[in-house]
Amino acid sequence: AFVLYMLFLTYERKKKTVAKTIFDKEGITLLANRLKQIRKEKGFTQEELAYQSELTLSQIARIETMKTNPTVSTIFCIARTLEIPVSELFNFQLPKK
Repeated sequence: AFVLYMLFLTYERKKKTVAKTIFDKEGITLLANRLKQIRKEKGFTQEELAYQSELTLSQIARIETMKTNPTVSTIFCIARTLEIPVSELFNFQLPKK
């Protein structure tokens, strides 16, 4: 019984220490819409942007459909390819909580 109790305590501690995924849906949606807008303004298809950024088509599509939280490095690659300042991708106002 003691061993089972210790296993239970260990399990409970691990559950509490698991990091939560940080995902700001409003922010990711605004970023996705902004990327799509700029990409189209610059005359890129998703395929062209992916190829020239050395990313996968899936990465670009998942960013634009809010299915992923892009890394800073990915944002840098996209901004370089689009020849825009990184800040241009974040040119939107986050809603207040």
